[in-house]
Amino acid sequence: MTTLTKRRDFLAANSGKRAPMPGFVLLVNPRGDGDPMMRVGYTVTKKIGNAVVRNRIKRRFRALARDVLPTSGVRGADHVLIGRSDAITRDFALLKLDLTRALAKVAR
Repeated sequence: MTTLTKRRDFLAANSGKRAPMPGFVLLVNPRGDGDPMMRVGYTVTKKIGNAVVRNRIKRRFRALARDVLPTSGVRGADHVLIGRSDAITRDFALLKLDLTRALAKVAR
């Protein structure tokens, strides 16, 4: 699993499937290039909070991705987690459950 870094990859993921949850919005865009590698990106806007809050949310998202994506992620797709304000206070177990549900919703 690699990390998205280029803006064009984030913009391309925006045209994929979307699954809103209380703590985040999940975007999944199949690349269609034949590569089974999953890529993941994280974004949190300044509306959510200062740099400390945004970085804490991104750390939580990285831990979520490490736990859930290897088993439930879509192969050969880009996954983007967009942070919402509830991501900082929501229990980690609930975030994990939300990500599993979002991936199941997108896989349909």
